[in-house]
Amino acid sequence: MSFIRPEASAAIWRWREMLAALVLLAIGLRWALMSVGIMQMTGWACIALAVVLAIVGGQRMRFRLGSGGPGVVQVTEGQISYFGPLTGGAVARSEIEILRLDHTARPSHWVLEQPGQPPLAIPVTATGAEALFDVFASLPGLKTERMLSELHHKGPHQVVIWQRSPDAHPAHWLH
Repeated sequence: MSFIRPEASAAIWRWREMLAALVLLAIGLRWALMSVGIMQMTGWACIALAVVLAIVGGQRMRFRLGSGGPGVVQVTEGQISYFGPLTGGAVARSEIEILRLDHTARPSHWVLEQPGQPPLAIPVTATGAEALFDVFASLPGLKTERMLSELHHKGPHQVVIWQRSPDAHPAHWLH
């Protein structure tokens, strides 16, 4: 039995990184301003860590557009799997050539393309879609702020968020 309403629990869970940053900031400020020596230095380090955590938490919060959408996303050891009511598939992170955001679909979809496979469309509100943030952030050269701003643009359009450079795949020589 839970003593917290489901709506309140969902709000707390959505803001979890920011709340953790706030707690860490309070501890850091207490140590930095009311201690001396090693505890004071630890306090300043906690403050710096809290600022970084708040920045990353803010980005993650902007990436989460909700849940309860069609399908389930699972990320396991660099493989993105989507199990949807009508479609599904899997894409290896290392094989992604193009990442697009399709606002013409309802809800909007991430479209992952890899050579030799049909594109994999994943709704942004699919259960577990928040795990895609870490995968997308690890793509070389991806601009996270651009991705987040495009995610919140409205209107029926598609936009390429990231594309692998042609020289990213090294040539495999036999000799």
